[in-house]
Amino acid sequence: GYHTTLFLLMTTFFLPFCHALVALLLMKDVSSFSTFSLNPSVKRTTTVVVGAVDRRVFIGSIAGGIASSSFSLFPVQPANALGGGLSKINDRLTQLGLPALSKVPDGFSPLLYLYGQGKNRFPLLVQFNHPFDWVVTVPSNDKNSEEGTVQAGEYAKGDTATLFVYTDKGHVQNISSQKKDFFEDVLIKAISQKGNNIYQNFKVTNIEPTTGEYNNQEYVIVDFNYELLTGAGFIVDRSGIASITSQGNAVEALWTASIRSRYKKTQPSLRTIAKSFRCYADGLNFIAPPELEV
Repeated sequence: GYHTTLFLLMTTFFLPFCHALVALLLMKDVSSFSTFSLNPSVKRTTTVVVGAVDRRVFIGSIAGGIASSSFSLFPVQPANALGGGLSKINDRLTQLGLPALSKVPDGFSPLLYLYGQGKNRFPLLVQFNHPFDWVVTVPSNDKNSEEGTVQAGEYAKGDTATLFVYTDKGHVQNISSQKKDFFEDVLIKAISQKGNNIYQNFKVTNIEPTTGEYNNQEYVIVDFNYELLTGAGFIVDRSGIASITSQGNAVEALWTASIRSRYKKTQPSLRTIAKSFRCYADGLNFIAPPELEV
């Protein structure tokens, strides 16, 4: 009758809006797990490769690729499934005189991205592997500045990997010989980008110096725990693994984390991500003065 017809009409017209509202609320809540909120530069195709040695062309080719990708709430094929992901990255690495990736672990995708395309940052070539179904976000750029960072994650579950560039310390020689409080300081700064009142009880539990394939670069794998204080008043136990290095005029960290109740399951993947992190700055042909227009 009349009431049945009215109910069907209301369901048809209003239910999609309800679904959209719920999705937005979930995304807002999930973003509290990460250092940076999701930004419009979101990619499901996660092999972001660079295209030329010249910095102007180098940056332009990446920017064009990002601009051509549309934002979507629906998953698309991950990069390796499209074919050529690893080979394209290795082509770019070889052009730059950097070590190629010999193998990507099963279930992972490689990422290669030029961080620092704006005048307000210096360029860093960032490389790491991440689970193939994770969503990747990259900085937003205009002609003069860059905001945000490189991050990959399964945000609904609170699993993330985030690049942090700490310029306050400048370049640090022999980073593997630094004491525990140095790494605590770097990681506390990384997790507290939204404010010092969002965490408590931070603790470094293990430090493991390693060496990269290029020019004896030093990377330090750091295990850590902390408690995340959410805006809703909840305390979330988090555990993570970071890789910390110092390339160019900064200290760089790729820090990964998940909620502690999932950590036994996620720990192998997080360690794989952290150990795959490579960062390049000094001595590369694409480096140019920051004031150069691109």
